[in-house]
Amino acid sequence: MTADGGFVPSDPVSFPLISWRSFDRADRDACLALFDSNVPDFFLEGERPEFEAFLDDLAGPYVVLLRDGEIVACGGYALRDRGRVADLCWGIVRRDLHGRGFGRELTEGRIARAVAEPRVTEIALKTSQHTVGFYERLGFVTLSVEIDGHGPGLDRCEMRRAVAAG
Repeated sequence: MTADGGFVPSDPVSFPLISWRSFDRADRDACLALFDSNVPDFFLEGERPEFEAFLDDLAGPYVVLLRDGEIVACGGYALRDRGRVADLCWGIVRRDLHGRGFGRELTEGRIARAVAEPRVTEIALKTSQHTVGFYERLGFVTLSVEIDGHGPGLDRCEMRRAVAAG
């Protein structure tokens, strides 16, 4: 994390062309294109209006990850329970770039920023069965699974990760 609270790649050698910055309203269409690239495998088309509304009224920090100046991922978090829980929200990597480390970079960057918040003791998220393994490798555990919770074929998996006392 930079002194101003911005994200930096965790391994600049692996990501020499990656940069981070806060979401700007001008990024809206690029973020919607990221969403669209992940339909129907990771998001359902019917979730798009919810994502649009989220972008129009952000409830917490939201960032974009750029490669060679092009937005390739986006994601953020919101605090709840008096700042004790940071909910990771709408983390999206362009579909053709899955498996190349961008999701890990995006997630680790959001976690680093969230745990810098003074009261955060837990990171939470809701995802689908398709990404549970990814988050488990980052230390999350599944608390509950609601079959078809996001819609037909997409289960809602609630996951948590404790933050080490510092």
